[in-house]
Amino acid sequence: MEAADDGFRPLDVEAVVEYIKDTPALRALLGEQLEGLSVKEVGDGNLNFVYIVSGPGGSFVLKQALPYVRSVGISWPMSKERTYFEMLALKEHGRLCPYHVPEVYHFDRPMSLIAMRYLEPPHIVLRKGLIAGIEYPLLAQHMSDFMARTLFFTSLLYHSTLEHRKAVAEYCGNELCRLTEQVVFSDPYKVAQYNRWTSPYLDHDAEAIREDDTLKIQVAGLKSMFCDRAQAMIHGDLHTGSVMVTNDSTQVIDSEFAFYGPMGYDIGAFLGNLILAFFSQDGHANKDDDREAYKRWILKTIEETWDLFHQKFVSLWNENIDGHGEAYLADIYNKPELQLLAQKKYMIDLFHDSIGFGAAKMIRRIVGVAHVEDFESIADTSRRAFCERRALNCAKTLLKERCKLETIGQVISVIGETSARLAVEIGGA
Repeated sequence: MEAADDGFRPLDVEAVVEYIKDTPALRALLGEQLEGLSVKEVGDGNLNFVYIVSGPGGSFVLKQALPYVRSVGISWPMSKERTYFEMLALKEHGRLCPYHVPEVYHFDRPMSLIAMRYLEPPHIVLRKGLIAGIEYPLLAQHMSDFMARTLFFTSLLYHSTLEHRKAVAEYCGNELCRLTEQVVFSDPYKVAQYNRWTSPYLDHDAEAIREDDTLKIQVAGLKSMFCDRAQAMIHGDLHTGSVMVTNDSTQVIDSEFAFYGPMGYDIGAFLGNLILAFFSQDGHANKDDDREAYKRWILKTIEETWDLFHQKFVSLWNENIDGHGEAYLADIYNKPELQLLAQKKYMIDLFHDSIGFGAAKMIRRIVGVAHVEDFESIADTSRRAFCERRALNCAKTLLKERCKLETIGQVISVIGETSARLAVEIGGA
């Protein structure tokens, strides 16, 4: 296909090989050994093409954005500039947390294309590992480290206001924020073209969401916060499909939604997707594995992730208390007891934000446009709907009651109570 006026042309497997041949930086990554080159398209997301390129001399991943939503088609246009923001975010996150972010090797803005480190096997997408029932002993440690460092060091707790506004302005052009506003905070609460759910089992549940005025008021507050609160540079799509893992490695990918927004959106996205994974487990259980032990591990991971994040974030705050961050000036908050009060207020507000955003992310994955493989891979639709209904009811409770919760242990209790209360429905959703 010929290039457009802006130099863009979509690549297929054959075109990727030609592109590599014409790009010295990519040839160098392969040690100039182009014979026996393997190119495999592996993109299973909603937006982009992703190619694994490997040969005798090296390997890398090539990711190209299309000018539309891949999972829908040209009827849903989408800015190709998202790769620019993904590149910026990968480099900044890599600088702040190098052990958990793949290195960027090459960026071609006209082609909307990034080349980055190939996360070789046994790395798999975390969501697939959760479906398979694999425990990852370092997951909470690694993800809490990633979130604490990337959120703290891009916030006004560390930045001067001048630095912060400059950084905010850099990311203001990321049009993917508009997609999030639509599919997370708007479409699930109205009749929308691309909404879907496990019908007919969840028809009433979807209708109840659209008629729940209390829920709508809560979601409106979250949407407003998402749109107008430039608290830190967030990943913007930090679900379990954006993390690749092994037993001892955790790598965060797919940051094209990055912008300066509310910290709780990242934390909530990750925790909310773990909760979805929890509720999906009964759909993956069988006579040889009831998944009960694994469900307990997921709950433990949710609890540890927040507790470790809280601990690390406050530690970073204390370590940089006399720095140039201008949110809490040292000559104003110079009493230890005042600093502690400020931190307590900040962290409980962040906790409530995180639970709210996590719940909103759960709802959109059940009655919105893009669902999760955790549920979609459950072949029995009645069993799938049973799992989804419990997750949906849990999300509604968390969203409405979050400000009454003070600890992650209370969130775990809500999850457990929802699961137990609806357990009698199993086998006949």
